Amino acid sequence: MIATREVTYDADGLTMVGHLARPDGDGPWPAVLIGHDGIGLDDVQRRFADDLAERGYVALALDYHGGRWFPGQPEAMLARVLPLIADPDRMLAIGRAALDVLLAEPGVDPLRLAALGYGAGGSVVLALAGAGVPFRGVAVIHPALPPARPQDWAAVTGTVLLGTGSEDPICPPDQALAFTRALQDAGVDWRAHVYGGAQHAFWHPPMHPDGSLAEGTTHLQATVPGVGYHPAQAARAWRAVLDLIDETVGPRAVPSAGRGGPG
Repeated sequence: MIATREVTYDADGLTMVGHLARPDGDGPWPAVLIGHDGIGLDDVQRRFADDLAERGYVALALDYHGGRWFPGQPEAMLARVLPLIADPDRMLAIGRAALDVLLAEPGVDPLRLAALGYGAGGSVVLALAGAGVPFRGVAVIHPALPPARPQDWAAVTGTVLLGTGSEDPICPPDQALAFTRALQDAGVDWRAHVYGGAQHAFWHPPMHPDGSLAEGTTHLQATVPGVGYHPAQAARAWRAVLDLIDETVGPRAVPSAGRGGPG
C-alpha cells in the first residue's frame, strides 16, 4: 500500500502543485525527485511517482508551471519553458523549493537521494546536480542540455543516466554524447542510452483533449515538431531508470562508482 497527496509550495512567484507518493510505514525511505516535461505535471508523471512508492521510495513529482498544464498548446508551453531553460538560476531555485518539500517529508532518508527528469524537468534536475545537491543517482530523459563544460559538473556526486531517442531533434544523440564527454572530463560516473527510432518525448502516450490516454501511438493534439510515442522504447527507458535508482539508492545500494555518494 502507498499513500499519495497533493502538495503546494511557493517558487518562481507561483504556487506550485506537486504530487507526493510514499510507502506505508515510518521509513527511513530513499527519496526521488521527479521533474516533469514541458507540457506540465500530468497523470503519467504522477504514476511514475506512484510506481516508485510501490517499490519503497518516497517520490515527489514537482511542478514548475504553478499548476498549469499545456496539452495541445505548444506555443503557450514554449512561452513558459524557453525563458526557464535560458535562466539556470530560476531553474535551480524552482528545483530547490521542491527538494526542500521532499526532504521535509517525515521518514525520508536524506543520504539516499535520487532524481529523475524529463525534458525541461531534466534541466531542473541537472541544475540541482551541478550545484552539488548530493544525489546518488540522476536520470534525465531527453533534457534540454546545458553547455557541455567539464567545470560545470565537477560538483556532481553520483551516477548520471542520460537517455534520448535516435530521432530526437531537440536532444539529438550527438549533443547528448558531447554532454557525456564533459561529464567524463569532470570525473563523473555516467551512462548513456540512445533509443533507436524514438523521437522526443517518446515515453509519453497520446492523450484525448480531456487528458485521458488515447489508444495507438499517434498524438491527437498539437505538439512541437519531432514528438512521437514509442511504446517499446518507453518501457526500456523506464527499466533503465529503475535500474539506476535501485542501484544507487535502493536497499542494497552502494556509493556511486564515480565519486561516491554521501554516507
